[in-house]
Amino acid sequence: MVSPWAIAAPAQRQQPAEAATVREFQAFVAALKPDARALGISDATFVAAFKDVTAPDPAVISRTRAQGEFSRPVWDYLVGAVSSGRIDRGKAEAARLDATLSRIEASYGVPRAVLVAIWGVESDFGASGGTTSVIRSLATLSQVRYRGTLFRDELLAALTILEQGDVSAGTMKGSWAGAMGQVQFLPSNYLKHAVDYDGDKRRDIWTSRPDALASIAAFLRSLGWNASLSWGYAVTLPPGFDLTRYRGDLSDFAGRGVRRIDGKALPASGNASLFLPGGASGPVFLITDNFEVIRGYNTSDSYALAIGHLADRLAGGPPLAVPWPSAVSRLDRAGLQALQKGLAAAGFYQGETDGRAGPKLREAVRRYQIGAGLVADGYATPELLAHVQTYR
Repeated sequence: MVSPWAIAAPAQRQQPAEAATVREFQAFVAALKPDARALGISDATFVAAFKDVTAPDPAVISRTRAQGEFSRPVWDYLVGAVSSGRIDRGKAEAARLDATLSRIEASYGVPRAVLVAIWGVESDFGASGGTTSVIRSLATLSQVRYRGTLFRDELLAALTILEQGDVSAGTMKGSWAGAMGQVQFLPSNYLKHAVDYDGDKRRDIWTSRPDALASIAAFLRSLGWNASLSWGYAVTLPPGFDLTRYRGDLSDFAGRGVRRIDGKALPASGNASLFLPGGASGPVFLITDNFEVIRGYNTSDSYALAIGHLADRLAGGPPLAVPWPSAVSRLDRAGLQALQKGLAAAGFYQGETDGRAGPKLREAVRRYQIGAGLVADGYATPELLAHVQTYR
């Protein structure tokens, strides 16, 4: 059977199914034009945007089935995201851009290490911002209604960017899902948060490092970055620590014997919660509201932790002192979905059954563990799933 997303062969060799796919795609694009006009997008801009976009991209469809930061264990994700090579390159880039980063940090209140960490993870410090046509990717996702109307809205936002003239369609490159340039902004976030920091009258997140870094800072500030706190702290817990009291003020945690692994004192105040992404036997973190700000950039826990830890390493912090429990069995996406459904049926979980670990599932697991008298580390395991499935 021919894939419905195969790119059509030349006209003289096209099969009917392939031709129909191309016709359907082009009909979808044509039907988009009235909505584009209503947003002030000229016909000239519209035609130029789709000049070389005549068929959907099958590679984009295949990429919807897996995303590394959601499907891999957190420790595997961190190996790539916080590699020694990336730390070295990040320090070198930070030194090279010292004056620019100092100005951006003063303007937006976001630490340079966090900005460089996001820049490094998103595009390898600008070296790999994506080579895929953003228009084609978004049109492909829009036609199949991947995640509802999200990508149709993003496609219209991308056309709005082209109308404004900051970038041409040929230069508007990004990832398979339409995230663009060195910062991997979706078009809607570009329209809201991209910054012309180098003063050339263009918001250029593709080739301008000052614009890219300032745009990251502007986005994080808009999400509520608290300049008085870190994203979180790698910590150690004293023997017999009560994990059921996992939220509180940083001063309260310090009074209960929680210590930073770098030997520095915890701040005198600030809301925090315990985060044990590998369970009670793995590394332990106190995360602040800024951790959730980073999740506003990318909703994966693994991503937010990678950014935080990479930022710490770029600032001279130590590696994690406690090894990850990599040999312990873990739940895959199907297992996490089953756990979400089981916890929902038991009245502990309210959220999507999407098979992704996150704060809602973590909170539900903790509440279940506390009620069942289990170690309240918030960590989803096959053993926990089995326990939930026998819940009465």
